[in-house]
Amino acid sequence: MAEASAPLARSRIHRALSRPSHLMGADRELVLLTGLATVILIFVVLTWFSALLGIAIWIGVVGALRMMAKADPMMRQVYLRHITYRQTYRPTSSPWRRY
Repeated sequence: MAEASAPLARSRIHRALSRPSHLMGADRELVLLTGLATVILIFVVLTWFSALLGIAIWIGVVGALRMMAKADPMMRQVYLRHITYRQTYRPTSSPWRRY
């Protein structure tokens, strides 16, 4: 048993080890996927309208992704887990449920 006067052991944990990886303030994978989709749109259609539309879509989606990351940095992972377990955990109970 530890003595009352003995100091507790302290360990430093770097912030980079516990922070989620974000790019431009949003989820890294979603930002890169959005950028890839808009670049494909721009270079497949090859018009000024597609370039402006692609840039506008990218700015709008990245803004929405930043708001999503500000609300919950791990929202994408939580949503994917929710979709995975949707059949297992029903929102309501029934009298014929399995135990």
